[in-house]
Amino acid sequence: MNDRAVTPVVEKTITIGLVALFLAGMTTTLFGGAVPAARDAAGASIGDRTLATATERVEQAIPPNVANVTVRERVRLPATIRGSGYAIEADGRSLVLDHPDPAVGGRSRLVVPPSVRRVTGSWESASESIVVVRTVEGDLVVTLREGRP
Repeated sequence: MNDRAVTPVVEKTITIGLVALFLAGMTTTLFGGAVPAARDAAGASIGDRTLATATERVEQAIPPNVANVTVRERVRLPATIRGSGYAIEADGRSLVLDHPDPAVGGRSRLVVPPSVRRVTGSWESASESIVVVRTVEGDLVVTLREGRP
């Protein structure tokens, strides 16, 4: 019996099968764990920077004197983080980033003078973000709102 002609075919078939198994394993590993974890880490980093930028812009909009002021400042924020819209909301003297992905989010405390009575409002990522500072009965009121300055 002469089976030498079958040997190259079997070898190639086994090689193709091993390569296919290797590629399937790598694809499953990358898209099942490594790639989403990297996307979560990148999204969390962008979320932290976005929240820090929003906090900085709100603090910069507050003038040093309280004498009858009205300030309207536009705040530029990314339209999406990790492919989804988000909101930034005022919560007492903090800003909170609310995102559908639990890996993205956070809270940042505002450093504001004692003359600030309250900080209210929210921003949706898809709209134009405005911070309004105005004097009310001798104190400052800070409002996050959407629209044009």
